Amino acid sequence: MTTGIDIYDRPMTLSEKVKAKAILFSDFDGTITLQDSNDHMTHELGFGKAKRLEVNNKILAGDINFREGFREMLDSIHAPFDECVQFLLDTIELDSGFIETHRWCTENNIPVVVVSSGMKPIILALLKKLVGEKECQNIEIIANDVKINDDGTWDIVYRHEDSGFGHDKSRSLKPYSSLPKGERPILFYCGDGVSDLSAARETDLLFAKRGKDLIKFCERENIKYTQFDSFKDILNGVKAIVSGEKNIKDFVENKN
Repeated sequence: MTTGIDIYDRPMTLSEKVKAKAILFSDFDGTITLQDSNDHMTHELGFGKAKRLEVNNKILAGDINFREGFREMLDSIHAPFDECVQFLLDTIELDSGFIETHRWCTENNIPVVVVSSGMKPIILALLKKLVGEKECQNIEIIANDVKINDDGTWDIVYRHEDSGFGHDKSRSLKPYSSLPKGERPILFYCGDGVSDLSAARETDLLFAKRGKDLIKFCERENIKYTQFDSFKDILNGVKAIVSGEKNIKDFVENKN
């Protein structure tokens, strides 16, 4: 089903989204893309993979929070911001099922919203290249920002400085999840990592990437999920639920 307007023209407003049958929220790095752009920059332009894994293990162990670890990673990168963006444009790849998923969602008035702990200028540049400049115009991006300093250095500007996540994704989903269930869309969320945990609690069905850290946290915190390997799996699940062919409980893998 399409509307009379250009369906790629802009993101839906909040009032339009709450009237949709469903909303597909998604992490960006390592979920919509095959590689995590921030990890990739750190490996190649920063202090390297070994040190990055050390930081990641500290986050997983709870010794430092996500925001602190992420800042450590970014502080190790000294290349100008435009060089970082170009490096990522040259190397980051898109999940093979995302374009089809986005197209189907657009045609069926289901908004796609990127909810990321990364940086909006990077995400937008990658979407324009990988999805298409016109096609990505209706994808809302909720993420951190970047400040370019006079001397050419740059810093991340966290969306929520008071949060250990930097961007507490649950706050971005609250306007929808706080509505009564009979008066709001079905809320889907797709993710792979630690920063997705707070968002996972606010959705009706979590698609968690197979073999990634998010599944460990979901098992520990008893958050219901279904695994995916690519957006082709996500599209099949969303189609089945939205059509009424299956319900959410059919997809939950950890039912205890």
